[in-house]
Amino acid sequence: MSKEMNYGDDYKFIPATSIGSGVGKELLTDLYQHTIQVVNLFFYGDSDSNEFVLIDAGMPRSFDDIKAVAAERFGEDTRPKAVILTHGHFDHVGAIIELIEHWDVPVYAHELEKPYLTGEKDYPEPDSSVEGGLVAKMSPIFPNEAIDIRNHLEPLHSDGSVPHMPGFRWVHTPGHTPGHVSLFRDEDGTLIVGDAFVTVRQDSLYKVFTQEKEISGPPRYLTTDWQQAWDSVKKLAELKPTLAATGHGVPLYGDALNEDLSDLVQNFEEIAIPDHGKYI
Repeated sequence: MSKEMNYGDDYKFIPATSIGSGVGKELLTDLYQHTIQVVNLFFYGDSDSNEFVLIDAGMPRSFDDIKAVAAERFGEDTRPKAVILTHGHFDHVGAIIELIEHWDVPVYAHELEKPYLTGEKDYPEPDSSVEGGLVAKMSPIFPNEAIDIRNHLEPLHSDGSVPHMPGFRWVHTPGHTPGHVSLFRDEDGTLIVGDAFVTVRQDSLYKVFTQEKEISGPPRYLTTDWQQAWDSVKKLAELKPTLAATGHGVPLYGDALNEDLSDLVQNFEEIAIPDHGKYI
């Protein structure tokens, strides 16, 4: 690993999985979801093209998996035009350094996420005291220290456009992290959510493993500003998406998606905000 880049000292493999791990889904002709253990990442680009963009970078130690999926879908010698990060939590940047070294690719993130990606500032520690299931209780083992990819990091464009993803714009959706973004395409209502909301109860070990569909707010044990998180869900609901591809859980479509999102907005305090925790 290059000396100019490093993960935090707490970087490690996390022994968690789901029945969806290793499964890929073609959500649209130009959007492919791949699940690594308990998190989804996305490949933007038609499979008959050798050009693509990677959205998020998986769990720690997932480089070989991501490289293999990219090679199978786009060709052995292809590399992405860019990596777009919805945010910098460990399960979304787990293989980013190896991917940069292998592909020599620029990485884009929101300006407010920069301190966590340049070694300047650690994320708040996961909250094991938060109301929730066994995943919340085991969250202290999750890495929270800043990584450093400063020489390969670029800020997302201030005009809202997403590099190499024509038609998409980024939407600032803070709450889970200060610089969290979601990606939206107005033409067809495609929404790549990140963790602004998820479609599985991410604090429940059983539901994470079974991937039982249940729209919820961002993962409780790593969310520090619940009012911002609620405001972000309201912002996304107003877009009236036709497809929501989330960082955790199954994709949602059409009327069912908008009904679930409306319910989440109206009942966010009951559904998403925990009864207790140090960030409440």
